[in-house]
Amino acid sequence: MKTLARVAGLICVSLGIASFSFDEAPRMQVELESVARVGSVMVDGDVCQRIVTDRAKEFLFASDPRDKFVAGDNYDVDDAAFSTVKKTLVRLSHLASFPADVNLWMPIDGHPDKVQLVIRNKNEMSQFWNWGELYGEMAPQMNTVLKTGQQVTVTSKPGWISILAPVHNSLGDVVGLIEVVSQIKVDAHENVK
Repeated sequence: MKTLARVAGLICVSLGIASFSFDEAPRMQVELESVARVGSVMVDGDVCQRIVTDRAKEFLFASDPRDKFVAGDNYDVDDAAFSTVKKTLVRLSHLASFPADVNLWMPIDGHPDKVQLVIRNKNEMSQFWNWGELYGEMAPQMNTVLKTGQQVTVTSKPGWISILAPVHNSLGDVVGLIEVVSQIKVDAHENVK
Protein backbone atom coordinates (compact mmCIF):
# COMPACT_ATOMS: atom_id res chain seq x y z
CA MET A 1 0.00 0.00 0.00
CA LYS A 2 2.87 2.36 0.83
CA THR A 3 4.44 1.65 -2.56
CA LEU A 4 1.16 2.46 -4.30
CA ALA A 5 0.96 5.79 -2.45
CA ARG A 6 4.51 6.67 -3.48
CA VAL A 7 3.85 5.78 -7.12
CA ALA A 8 0.69 7.91 -7.04
CA GLY A 9 2.71 10.74 -5.50
CA LEU A 10 5.36 10.52 -8.23
CA ILE A 11 2.68 10.56 -10.92
CA CYS A 12 1.08 13.63 -9.32
CA VAL A 13 4.44 15.39 -9.13
CA SER A 14 5.24 14.59 -12.76
CA LEU A 15 1.82 15.92 -13.80
CA GLY A 16 2.26 19.03 -11.64
CA ILE A 17 -0.47 18.07 -9.18
CA ALA A 18 0.31 18.78 -5.53
CA SER A 19 -0.35 15.67 -3.48
CA PHE A 20 2.17 15.05 -0.73
CA SER A 21 1.86 12.89 2.33
CA PHE A 22 3.29 13.58 5.74
CA ASP A 23 5.91 10.93 4.91
CA GLU A 24 7.30 13.39 2.39
CA ALA A 25 7.56 16.31 4.83
CA PRO A 26 11.29 15.67 5.53
CA ARG A 27 12.08 15.70 1.78
CA MET A 28 10.07 18.89 1.34
CA GLN A 29 11.88 20.51 4.26
CA VAL A 30 15.28 19.67 2.76
CA GLU A 31 14.24 21.23 -0.58
CA LEU A 32 12.86 24.36 1.13
CA GLU A 33 16.06 24.72 3.18
CA SER A 34 18.08 24.57 -0.03
CA VAL A 35 15.90 27.22 -1.70
CA ALA A 36 16.27 29.41 1.41
CA ARG A 37 20.07 29.15 1.30
CA VAL A 38 20.09 30.19 -2.35
CA GLY A 39 17.57 32.97 -1.66
CA SER A 40 19.62 34.34 1.21
CA VAL A 41 22.46 34.88 -1.25
CA MET A 42 20.40 36.02 -4.25
CA VAL A 43 18.01 38.53 -2.67
CA ASP A 44 19.65 41.99 -2.58
CA GLY A 45 19.03 43.68 0.77
CA ASP A 46 19.94 47.12 -0.58
CA VAL A 47 17.17 46.83 -3.18
CA CYS A 48 14.75 45.44 -0.55
CA GLN A 49 15.32 48.51 1.62
CA ARG A 50 14.19 50.76 -1.25
CA ILE A 51 10.88 48.95 -1.92
CA VAL A 52 8.54 50.64 0.58
CA THR A 53 8.49 54.41 0.00
CA ASP A 54 8.90 56.96 2.78
CA ARG A 55 5.32 58.09 2.11
CA ALA A 56 3.98 54.57 2.71
CA LYS A 57 6.07 54.24 5.88
CA GLU A 58 4.52 57.47 7.21
CA PHE A 59 0.99 56.18 6.58
CA LEU A 60 1.59 52.69 7.98
CA PHE A 61 0.60 53.59 11.57
CA ALA A 62 -1.19 56.87 10.81
CA SER A 63 -4.83 57.48 11.51
CA ASP A 64 -6.75 60.06 9.54
CA PRO A 65 -10.24 61.08 10.68
CA ARG A 66 -11.20 61.66 7.02
CA ASP A 67 -9.88 58.24 6.02
CA LYS A 68 -10.50 56.13 9.12
CA PHE A 69 -10.97 52.80 7.34
CA VAL A 70 -7.95 52.77 5.02
CA ALA A 71 -5.34 55.13 6.44
CA GLY A 72 -2.94 52.22 7.00
CA ASP A 73 -3.71 50.76 3.58
CA ASN A 74 -1.78 53.34 1.56
CA TYR A 75 0.88 50.96 0.33
CA ASP A 76 3.27 52.67 -2.06
CA VAL A 77 6.41 51.09 -3.50
CA ASP A 78 9.38 51.95 -5.67
CA ASP A 79 8.29 50.08 -8.81
CA ALA A 80 11.76 49.15 -10.04
CA ALA A 81 12.91 47.80 -6.67
CA PHE A 82 9.62 45.95 -6.10
CA SER A 83 9.65 44.31 -9.55
CA THR A 84 13.30 43.30 -9.30
CA VAL A 85 12.84 41.55 -5.96
CA LYS A 86 9.44 40.08 -6.86
CA LYS A 87 10.90 38.43 -9.98
CA THR A 88 13.76 36.99 -7.93
CA LEU A 89 11.33 35.60 -5.35
CA VAL A 90 9.14 34.01 -8.03
CA ARG A 91 12.18 32.41 -9.69
CA LEU A 92 13.34 31.06 -6.33
CA SER A 93 9.93 29.50 -5.71
CA HIS A 94 10.34 27.49 -8.91
CA LEU A 95 13.43 25.75 -7.51
CA ALA A 96 11.14 23.53 -5.41
CA SER A 97 9.62 20.48 -7.09
CA PHE A 98 6.25 21.26 -5.46
CA PRO A 99 4.16 24.43 -4.98
CA ALA A 100 6.11 26.83 -2.77
CA ASP A 101 6.26 30.55 -2.13
CA VAL A 102 9.13 32.85 -1.22
CA ASN A 103 7.93 35.95 0.66
CA LEU A 104 9.88 39.02 1.77
CA TRP A 105 9.46 40.29 5.33
CA MET A 106 11.06 43.51 6.55
CA PRO A 107 11.29 44.95 10.08
CA ILE A 108 9.63 48.32 10.57
CA ASP A 109 11.87 51.18 11.70
CA GLY A 110 10.85 52.50 15.10
CA HIS A 111 8.64 49.45 15.79
CA PRO A 112 10.94 46.59 16.83
CA ASP A 113 7.99 44.33 17.66
CA LYS A 114 6.43 44.68 14.18
CA VAL A 115 7.25 43.20 10.78
CA GLN A 116 5.86 43.98 7.33
CA LEU A 117 5.13 41.52 4.55
CA VAL A 118 6.63 43.59 1.74
CA ILE A 119 6.19 41.02 -1.05
CA ARG A 120 4.13 37.86 -1.00
CA ASN A 121 4.27 35.31 -3.75
CA LYS A 122 1.62 33.97 -6.13
CA ASN A 123 0.10 31.27 -3.91
CA GLU A 124 -0.12 33.61 -0.89
CA MET A 125 1.18 30.89 1.42
CA SER A 126 2.62 31.92 4.77
CA GLN A 127 2.57 30.68 8.33
CA PHE A 128 2.76 34.25 9.60
CA TRP A 129 0.58 36.41 7.34
CA ASN A 130 -3.08 37.02 8.10
CA TRP A 131 -5.17 37.89 5.07
CA GLY A 132 -5.46 41.65 4.51
CA GLU A 133 -2.76 42.73 6.99
CA LEU A 134 0.07 45.00 5.87
CA TYR A 135 2.09 44.32 9.02
CA GLY A 136 1.95 42.09 12.04
CA GLU A 137 3.64 41.11 15.25
CA MET A 138 7.26 40.00 14.97
CA ALA A 139 7.33 36.23 15.47
CA PRO A 140 10.12 35.06 17.80
CA GLN A 141 11.62 32.97 14.98
CA MET A 142 11.78 36.05 12.73
CA ASN A 143 13.47 38.01 15.49
CA THR A 144 16.04 35.21 15.83
CA VAL A 145 16.85 35.38 12.10
CA LEU A 146 17.15 39.18 12.16
CA LYS A 147 19.43 39.15 15.23
CA THR A 148 21.61 36.12 14.47
CA GLY A 149 21.56 35.88 10.67
CA GLN A 150 20.89 32.15 11.03
CA GLN A 151 18.31 30.23 9.01
CA VAL A 152 15.37 28.92 11.08
CA THR A 153 12.84 26.18 10.27
CA VAL A 154 9.26 26.69 11.49
CA THR A 155 6.64 23.92 11.55
CA SER A 156 4.40 25.25 14.31
CA LYS A 157 1.31 25.46 12.09
CA PRO A 158 0.16 21.89 11.35
CA GLY A 159 0.81 20.87 7.75
CA TRP A 160 3.09 23.84 7.01
CA ILE A 161 6.86 24.16 6.59
CA SER A 162 8.52 27.59 6.55
CA ILE A 163 12.22 28.26 6.32
CA LEU A 164 13.18 31.77 7.41
CA ALA A 165 16.48 33.01 5.99
CA PRO A 166 18.28 36.35 6.35
CA VAL A 167 18.53 39.04 3.68
CA HIS A 168 21.76 41.04 3.81
CA ASN A 169 22.67 44.46 2.43
CA SER A 170 26.04 45.30 0.88
CA LEU A 171 27.49 46.07 4.33
CA GLY A 172 26.62 42.57 5.52
CA ASP A 173 23.84 43.73 7.85
CA VAL A 174 20.69 41.60 8.11
CA VAL A 175 17.96 43.97 6.89
CA GLY A 176 15.09 41.55 6.32
CA LEU A 177 14.22 37.93 5.81
CA ILE A 178 12.64 35.62 3.31
CA GLU A 179 10.07 32.97 4.16
CA VAL A 180 10.34 29.93 1.90
CA VAL A 181 7.07 28.12 2.56
CA SER A 182 4.86 25.27 1.46
CA GLN A 183 2.05 23.13 2.74
CA ILE A 184 2.36 19.38 2.96
CA LYS A 185 -1.06 19.21 1.31
CA VAL A 186 -1.93 22.37 -0.61
CA ASP A 187 -5.48 23.65 -0.15
CA ALA A 188 -6.38 25.56 -3.31
CA HIS A 189 -9.40 27.15 -1.61
CA GLU A 190 -7.70 28.31 1.59
CA ASN A 191 -7.47 32.00 0.62
CA VAL A 192 -10.93 32.09 -0.94
CA LYS A 193 -12.97 34.19 1.47
